[in-house]
This record gives sequence, structure tokens and C-alpha cells, in this order.
Amino acid sequence: MGRYIIIRGLMIIPMILILYTIVFFFLRILPGNPILAVVGTKNIPPEQLKHLEHLAGLDKPLYVQYFDYLWKMLHGNLGVTLASPMGKPVSSYIALRLPATVELTIFAFTVSVLLGIATGVLGAVKRGTSVDTGMRVYSIVAYTLFIPWFGMMLQYLFGVKLHWLPTSGRINPTITSFHSITGLYVIDAIIERNWAALGSVLKHLVLPSITLGTVLSGAYTRLVRNNMVDVLSQDFIRAYRARGVPERKVLWYALKNAFIPVVTLMGLQFAILLGGAVLTETTFNWPGMGTFIMDRINYRDYNSIEGAVIVFALFVGLISLTVDVIYALLDPRVEY
Repeated sequence: MGRYIIIRGLMIIPMILILYTIVFFFLRILPGNPILAVVGTKNIPPEQLKHLEHLAGLDKPLYVQYFDYLWKMLHGNLGVTLASPMGKPVSSYIALRLPATVELTIFAFTVSVLLGIATGVLGAVKRGTSVDTGMRVYSIVAYTLFIPWFGMMLQYLFGVKLHWLPTSGRINPTITSFHSITGLYVIDAIIERNWAALGSVLKHLVLPSITLGTVLSGAYTRLVRNNMVDVLSQDFIRAYRARGVPERKVLWYALKNAFIPVVTLMGLQFAILLGGAVLTETTFNWPGMGTFIMDRINYRDYNSIEGAVIVFALFVGLISLTVDVIYALLDPRVEY
């Protein structure tokens, strides 16, 4: 088991290297100068422009820039920002923004799993009925929803029309007694026992979590429904029912047996949620990694974009490793 974990962990390294290489050269072929993007004018004196490019290391050959940043990355240094204020460590921005994305991802992931499992089990139990058809239609519609459009519809209904929920931000700005410790506002509010802040944070999480979670729940619906249908037709389920086992327990046993392939999907979906958070965060003005990346793209901030992609890739690799280990533990037939 230990050897398996080490080998899978080492496979994360080439994945990060490939992603870094693609992002590095893709950013360099895009039109625009990051220094001019920050300054906001093309009328900068050539001498000053060259000086700023030298400070940012942009006057070096591409291969030198590539290996310089790679060397820094291997030592845990993600470089400094090229945008204003120039020279601030990228890691400080990521440390500030990443908890917001992680918090949103966890809540959206919970929504997608619970909603997908509930609709999938319902479709399997009511197989061949109009309910089953409705669940299958739901899985297709949910998976094809465009996140910004769906988010704006929820904002208009629950925020503008009904005034039930906030449409942007993480917490009501009037709550001045709240102080973030970990960057995860729910945990911080609980630690401080600030129940007003906790209520506000949870309200702000509802709409973006439902938006992102609903879109990705369709995949769970289809997978759980198909696996449940297959398991419910097997002999051991018939034996349970013949012995008078309550239907609730029968469905629980069936769900546990159908759940093994779902674990793999959960890992993949969590990684997708991190990427999908970019669209959700821009829709709800959520101050996470998504809005950070979009802002830095506008400034052509190479270091910030590369650093964010590397952090995302590291998260995805660790999540994939965790899922593989859990899958191997759940299914004894899997060999390390």
C-alpha cells in the first residue's frame, strides 16, 4: 500500500510540469505586454518600459524565464505579481483567495452528491415509471445548464424578486465584529461563536453552492440510477426481500454496493468543481481563485496565472490520489 501511494504521488510531478509548460508558452504567445496592461497606457517612455521589463525578468530569453520560474517553483516560490502592486508574492494572494474557493467547492460538492444520489436512487426505485423518466431528463438538463445563466436566474428570483438571499460576496459587510482566522468563514464564525456572522456566511453560500452543485449533480443521478438498477436485479437482493428484510435496509445495502464506482466520480467531480468555481465566482462576485485568475488574465500577470494553475493542479493530483486509495480500500479486487 505504501509503495502504491508513493508511485501515485510521484505521478503528480509530470502532470504539474506538463500543465506549467502549456500555460507558460500559451501566455507568451497571447498578444499584449503585461507591463503596458498594468500601466494602462502605451505612452510610457521606452527607457522606463525596458526598466520595468528588466525588473519583471521579461527581457530574458523564453527558455531562461521558463527554467527560472521552474526552479523557484521547485523551492516553493511562486514568484511575484507583475500587476499592481508589482513585486508582491503570488503565494500571499493565493493564501488569501484559495480558502474562499475551497469553502465554496465543499458546499457545492455536498449539494451535488446529495442531490445526485437522491434523484438517482429515486429513479432506480421507480424504474420504468414517469418518475424514472423525470429523473433521467433532470440528469440531462442539469448537466447541460450554463453556470452563469443558471446563477443569474437564481439571483434574479431569490435575490431581486423575493429578497430572500444575497446575490454576491461572502458575508454582510455590516458585520464588523467578524475576523477571519483560517480564511474559511464558516469555521471562523464557529470558532468565534459569532452566530450572526455564521448565518450571514451560510446565506451567502446558498445560491453559488446550489448553482454549481446542481449543474454537476446530473452525472451522479445517471451513474447512481444505472448502478442501483443493476444491483437491485441481483440474487442477493432477491434473497434479502424473500427473507422479509425491510425495503429501507434493502435499498441501503444496494446503495452501498452501487456506491463504489461513484467514489471515483466524486473525486473527478471535486476537481471539476474547483475549475467550475471560476464561472460561479465571477457570476456571484465571490472573492476566490476564480475571480483572482480572471483579474490576472486581464493584466497578463504571468506569474500569478502560472502559480494559480500549479496550485489547482496540485489539488487535483492529491484528490485523485486520495480517491484511488479509497477505491482500492473499498474494493478488495483492486490490486495496488
